[in-house]
Amino acid sequence: MWVLILVFIAGAGALMLFTYLGRRKKQEEVEINFQMDEECCGAHEVCDRDSLLNSDLEIEYFDDEDLDTLKETNPASYTEAQKEMIADIFYTLKESDVAGWIRSLQLRKIELPDEIKEEALMIVRERRTVHA
Repeated sequence: MWVLILVFIAGAGALMLFTYLGRRKKQEEVEINFQMDEECCGAHEVCDRDSLLNSDLEIEYFDDEDLDTLKETNPASYTEAQKEMIADIFYTLKESDVAGWIRSLQLRKIELPDEIKEEALMIVRERRTVHA
């Protein structure tokens, strides 16, 4: 009976040893899939397009020149028509353009209404999470 238990323990130990050595020697190939965005050079850990920091002082317009009338205006004082004008522009942007649009508005000293600001920042955060 004791011999059978010892044979069983030795067999289990040998099986564990061979499994460990087999896994250690075995190299797993990992396929890395990534998509390179044409607008991003890929040389940065985080793409500059998804950054809200004003790295350059060049203003880029997104067919939103009309928003310049809102320069240095408190968002609480926007009329419904002005809020709709901002919303129309925001909802026609591609997700990849949202961070650039916000940077452009910062440089032009235009503030977003709170409803749109939250949604725009959520899109930028999601894009950062996906690209990180």
